[in-house]
Amino acid sequence: MHSSFSRLPARRAAGGFSLIELMVTVAIVAILLGIAVPSYSLYMKRSRRGEAESALMDIAQREQTYLLDQRAYADLATLNPSVSSDVTSYYTVAIAPPGATPPTFTVTATPKAGTAQAGDYTLTIDNTGAKTPTNVW
Repeated sequence: MHSSFSRLPARRAAGGFSLIELMVTVAIVAILLGIAVPSYSLYMKRSRRGEAESALMDIAQREQTYLLDQRAYADLATLNPSVSSDVTSYYTVAIAPPGATPPTFTVTATPKAGTAQAGDYTLTIDNTGAKTPTNVW
């Protein structure tokens, strides 16, 4: 006698992921993001600081060229440097009034409040080439 069960089609395994597999995947992604996002933020902050340092070096070079031609240092408006919007979006660039005798200047890039650079270092370079803070240049 034949059993009625022998005529039933074989059951196929259910497709998809189990809840445990899904939770393990979510946990792995969360750990990777927890490591990657802070590292990326730090990288971007250092990158923007490097752009500001480059802008300060360019302004200092323009000041030295102006001194050779005019026997005095200039203000920022006279120099008209091409500071990129990447720098001006995150830093306020200024030159201390160049009225001293002998002629001197100090170029400063101050991080803007409310930006990703807020709380970062204020960068300066002067007519002697001294850069502060020395640990980030």
